[in-house]
Amino acid sequence: MPVKLRLQRHGKKRKPFYHIVAADSRAPRDGAFIERLGFYNPNTKPATIELDNEKALDWLTKGAQPTDTVRAILRYTGVLYRKHLMRGVTKGAMSLEQADALYGDWIAKKSSQINQRIQQTESDKQKELRARDEAEKAKIAAQQKATAEAEEAAKAAEEAAKATEEEVATAEEVATTEAVVAEDTTTAVEETPTAETETTPDSE
Repeated sequence: MPVKLRLQRHGKKRKPFYHIVAADSRAPRDGAFIERLGFYNPNTKPATIELDNEKALDWLTKGAQPTDTVRAILRYTGVLYRKHLMRGVTKGAMSLEQADALYGDWIAKKSSQINQRIQQTESDKQKELRARDEAEKAKIAAQQKATAEAEEAAKAAEEAAKATEEEVATAEEVATTEAVVAEDTTTAVEETPTAETETTPDSE
């Protein structure tokens, strides 16, 4: 029976995660499987991979064929490197102890790289959060400044309108006063008696 190591899809739409399984190559992708070897979640950064390396290596030595994605996962987790070392042990190129030491060094180096990447991702995330917080504060400050300027402009316009109204009222009051004075002057002139001119009788 041809066996493939492949991914079996689970999760929500647009947020999938996958079980890594050994399954009959003739079975549907998300159908029955022989054994579950681990899972792969690409939604995290970096991607989360949990794999039983010994079981995966056992299936590879039995002739199971991984898909391209699973092959990349096996390379990332060191299973393919472990298989390469065990082939060297089988051919007598190295002892099992030497192979285990090389594999241990590779795992330690890989773990260090993964931890550095996780720390860098966390640092980038914190920087992004700080930048977003500063941008939000700047936005709020700009809105407050715009509101204050609008209120100040409205207050200035109100004061200007009030001053204009006072000027108009003052002008009207002056005009009214001048009209009353002019009317009083005219009345006084009309009431003043006119001097009669004396006429000299004509001499006869």
